[in-house]
Amino acid sequence: MTLPLLESHPDQLGGLDPAAIANCIDDCLACARACTVCADACLSEPSVAELVPCIRTDLDCADVCASTARVLSRRTGVLAVLDTLLRACAEACRACAGECEPHAEHHRHCALCAEACRKCEDACRQLREHLVGTA
Repeated sequence: MTLPLLESHPDQLGGLDPAAIANCIDDCLACARACTVCADACLSEPSVAELVPCIRTDLDCADVCASTARVLSRRTGVLAVLDTLLRACAEACRACAGECEPHAEHHRHCALCAEACRKCEDACRQLREHLVGTA
């Protein structure tokens, strides 16, 4: 649904690929959801004390991903801002995946969250490469 919405916008994207933007928005939103669910699931685990760093990283990543998706949905026109935001989002995803992966064997929510984070990290990296190519 994201791609048709982006393509329906009357303003041009300045040479940016709407499919790449839509993919990144979708992956950011999916990651934000996964991180939110993972944080909540961690709070329900009997070993919650050892999961506190994971919970905090989940919540940070969810916020950064949601913000990135919102900004990407607008026509800001400031490529430096988009580049910085995409770098920050990729870093938040990398950190969150790194925190969740050690728990993945015992907590399926951590495995699924790490997977969503790695996918979003890759989407942000790919969109940054596309931005550099159009600048």
